[in-house]
Amino acid sequence: MATRDTKPAHPHAVTELCDEGTRIYASALRSGKISRGEVEPAPCLLEFALLHPDPDDANWLRPVPPAVALAQRLHPLEREIQETRRHTVELTDAFDPFIAISTQSQASIHAITVLEGFDRINTALDYATAECHTEMLTIQPGGGRHADTLMQALERDRPLTDRGVRMRTLYQHTARHSQSTLAYIEHISDGKIQVRTLEELIERLIIFDRTVAFIPASDDRRVALELRHPGLVIYLSKVFEQLWQRAVPLTENIPNDVGPNGITPVQHSIAKLLIEGHVDEAIARRLGMNVRTCRAHIAKLATSLGSGSRAQLGFLIAQSGILDQEQ
Repeated sequence: MATRDTKPAHPHAVTELCDEGTRIYASALRSGKISRGEVEPAPCLLEFALLHPDPDDANWLRPVPPAVALAQRLHPLEREIQETRRHTVELTDAFDPFIAISTQSQASIHAITVLEGFDRINTALDYATAECHTEMLTIQPGGGRHADTLMQALERDRPLTDRGVRMRTLYQHTARHSQSTLAYIEHISDGKIQVRTLEELIERLIIFDRTVAFIPASDDRRVALELRHPGLVIYLSKVFEQLWQRAVPLTENIPNDVGPNGITPVQHSIAKLLIEGHVDEAIARRLGMNVRTCRAHIAKLATSLGSGSRAQLGFLIAQSGILDQEQ
């Protein structure tokens, strides 16, 4: 027993014998023994314990029977297999109570799932996209989108249009001036995607087949919520439909009616946000434009109302009644 325990051979070592070692071992089996000098070209035979000293003559070696050598190498492998099986049973037993709980309350557990990190969010979106078969509704606020973001969206959305999924997307009016966004729409459309725009939108929203929805859960959008509760998804679908009815198809020009005081629709939206107390950066973000453009509109609004200061502008907006006008 001590001799077997001290053998350094790896269980798979016999399969690593060189051609010379294989030839010498076969020769030793045929003749029943072999001289030490003949074994010198293949020292691995001793390392792998395929030969042992002849008890009658130290200059000769006798081959270990193949059945014995095989058993010696199978034994540790079988022990590893048994240990793996035992570990598998232990893991299964440990998780059985949790699986039972999950089965009993599966609907509530998956009604709202918090997704942290872009990788997990994108993985969930990829899965929902693969499962979508009829309709995808999307709200994309913030004006034009970055080229790399649009490339990811193209890779994700192209299979949808290829299999006939209807797609409707809402952008803000400022997206009409984004060449990358317009190129994406033209590339993916082929008549299978409808796009409309609004002056102001709610936060990002994606709905697949009206069964699962995704919304952001943090300002930096590194956290999102995956919603599968039917009531929540139906409610968000109705919100989308209301916005869709108010939106302007991308193929049509935006109504640019100037009010009695020379106020344009975008200036009307800015006036409303100013009265609500929003700063320039927040207004620009809400309307999907950069801060410089936003401030240019504020300056035109001030000129139209004859304002000489920011404080006076707020007063004049309130007194002018422009916020009471239907745009």
